[in-house]
Amino acid sequence: MERLPIDSNQVEQGLAKLVLTIIELLRQLMERQAMRRVENDSLTDEQMEELGLTLMRLEEKMEELKLVFGLENEDLNIELGPLGKLL
Repeated sequence: MERLPIDSNQVEQGLAKLVLTIIELLRQLMERQAMRRVENDSLTDEQMEELGLTLMRLEEKMEELKLVFGLENEDLNIELGPLGKLL
């Protein structure tokens, strides 16, 4: 039986890609929910400011992690076959 070559860098990058894709999906969902709440005036000024800062920090951290693992935005858009792209 032939063994599959396993490159630890590829495994690490593949795992990072999967985890960052899930985080990006959740970030986008949170952002959409936040926009709905802003449009419905269901947030105080303080809540809007805190939400904005939180989303900015999350986006900054995502950019930092993509750099660390050598990933681009396109790398996080996983193909789901007949369903199309994830993001």
